[in-house]
Amino acid sequence: MNGPTFAFVNAKGGSGATTICSALARLARAPVALIDGDLSGRRNAAVLFDAIRALDGTRRNSPISSALMGNVTLVELAPSFETAFTLSVDDVESVASTLAAENQLVLADLPMPIAAPVRPFAVRATRFIIVLEPTLLGVVSARAMLEELKRFGVPSMRTIAVINARTNGNEALARREIERSLELPILAELPPLSDRAYPKALAALDAALRAIPADEPLLLLPSAKNFIQDRRSAPRDGAEAEPLATPVERPRESAKENDAENFSTRERVKLKIHEALALQVDLLDASRATSDAGKMAELRAKIDEVAQSILSQEAPIDTAEDIASLKAEIVNEALGYGPLEDLMSDPAVTEIMVNGPRTVYVERNGKIERTGKRFTSPHQLRLIIERIIAPLGRRLDESVPMVDARLPDGSRVNAIVEPLSIDGATLTIRRFGTHRLTAEDLVTKGSAIPEIIDFLRACIEARLNIVISGGTGSGKTTFLNILSSFIPARERIVTIEDAAELSLNQPHVVRLESRPANIEGRGEIRIRDLVRNSLRMRPDRIVVGECRGGEALDMLQAMNTGHDGSLTTAHANSPRDALSRLETMVMMAGFDLPVRAIREQIASAVDLVIQTARMRDGSRKITSVTEVVGMEGDVVTMQEVVRFAQRGVDASGRVQGDFQYTGVQPNALGRFDEYGVSFDARQFSKLLAAGSLW
Repeated sequence: MNGPTFAFVNAKGGSGATTICSALARLARAPVALIDGDLSGRRNAAVLFDAIRALDGTRRNSPISSALMGNVTLVELAPSFETAFTLSVDDVESVASTLAAENQLVLADLPMPIAAPVRPFAVRATRFIIVLEPTLLGVVSARAMLEELKRFGVPSMRTIAVINARTNGNEALARREIERSLELPILAELPPLSDRAYPKALAALDAALRAIPADEPLLLLPSAKNFIQDRRSAPRDGAEAEPLATPVERPRESAKENDAENFSTRERVKLKIHEALALQVDLLDASRATSDAGKMAELRAKIDEVAQSILSQEAPIDTAEDIASLKAEIVNEALGYGPLEDLMSDPAVTEIMVNGPRTVYVERNGKIERTGKRFTSPHQLRLIIERIIAPLGRRLDESVPMVDARLPDGSRVNAIVEPLSIDGATLTIRRFGTHRLTAEDLVTKGSAIPEIIDFLRACIEARLNIVISGGTGSGKTTFLNILSSFIPARERIVTIEDAAELSLNQPHVVRLESRPANIEGRGEIRIRDLVRNSLRMRPDRIVVGECRGGEALDMLQAMNTGHDGSLTTAHANSPRDALSRLETMVMMAGFDLPVRAIREQIASAVDLVIQTARMRDGSRKITSVTEVVGMEGDVVTMQEVVRFAQRGVDASGRVQGDFQYTGVQPNALGRFDEYGVSFDARQFSKLLAAGSLW
């Protein structure tokens, strides 16, 4: 008796059907066949099984290739989109029959629409399994998939769904909501691949599939041969001719996003209200009236009136509680940050990335994920940007298409509009949260250990000049904030930034911020101008948010002329690269200085380089603490004190590793004695000994 065939299809591109098929195949203890019928040339199954060479080695005159990987017979119908056009349906039919007879289970990863050459597997399918993400877009795409399957004659009773929660997002829809929306049973709900519960959920899915009886094939689905036409022939009966093997055409996300009718009733009503508000209420004027209580009350009343008018026409939303909740959301979005209001109040969100009005991504726990949020129009997005920058005296238009700003809560904002941003206005918000991280938080989160924190505390108190180095999003500014907390309260601190992000608790702090040029190209105040001016302000410490240009020369001169204990950050991949970056930035100052002179300045000014990094699991760590020792010939010499050595990742995908001591005696100990700073270097002996660098 032929084994059952399960046809897996993605509700939308990247939902994870191939990954699930491959994982189920690996669970098999008896012969199972895995069909890669994608036809797009991505060869995902071959990569997951590390079988590209094995498959190519068995390919002769036909694009169909197979390889035996343990209990799994992996079949690749075409290695590229071009070779898919040479597929013979008779050959595919023969392969499908053989595999069904020789295997207890056949798992077919099929494209949508179902291309003609793969239909031998489709007509044998015991069930069609739609893999979807538990998001609004995922449900909308799954609906389109169901309609497509019905058009091919697949009855709904032969279709089931699997929820694949690829990320831990707050935008996820509940299983009950998805079932009610699709009117389709959910066979299983898989957590993210990195979740410890994933293997157990996958095993449950495998058991559920094997419990489904192998029914008769889908006779309602036309046979493969009936669909094959010469690509050069004209359509019959006015129908559009279908090519021998069509490319993988998944539901177009942009089209679905633009169609409000494909959203839930609540989302559709909100879109209607926002569109009406854009026409009837000057929301930009609202952004300027936040301090006028009377004006705000008038605007709220007008928004409530417009919302009530639309809601009175929408019968599905009829409970007083739902209406009140929806009105509150509309007011918050209209007078706040629009669709971003919820994200701005979510403490887990550290970055919001708006790529045009239809696409919004966020970073949660170090991982980037797409949300279901969107703007009603490009105008609404520009309105939100204006609402952010208007109170700061900044402008954004074709003559000034880029802007950096900050929100009242300290979040950093970058916006760029047309013509520089081709697909519409782009907005990026770096959030720092209401809870200011402390050194104890770094230890709790595993970003550092007490021994390193204590050493760095002593370095700050002994007035060492420190550079914090790392990539974008590696936590440089956050760590600079934490280090600054060790500066004694009696000292006068001057902070200099492009967009003020630092938040120091000391009482004697002067905060300076650079200024862009006005519409006439005048009035620009650069960071290096502020660094020079700060020297006349009697600072005990100078903290520069980031060195990225000629200000590096002024910073080094300040460090070398009595302003010890200064701190700054720089973008670099390693401590050695950080010094090279400083060297390059000094050259950008416009002075023709010899390279050796620049390096001598760096070696004399910088005492310590702290390297930070964002790990693959999204966590941030201090990966190296390195001293600048001096010069040997034309080379700046350095010695690493502590480093983080990664061992791998655990079952949940979290980075594992150890902080190791290199065994060198820090030169900073002499400064500690000079300033009377307490630090016991023997505590480093508790750490693992670092291995050789060679």
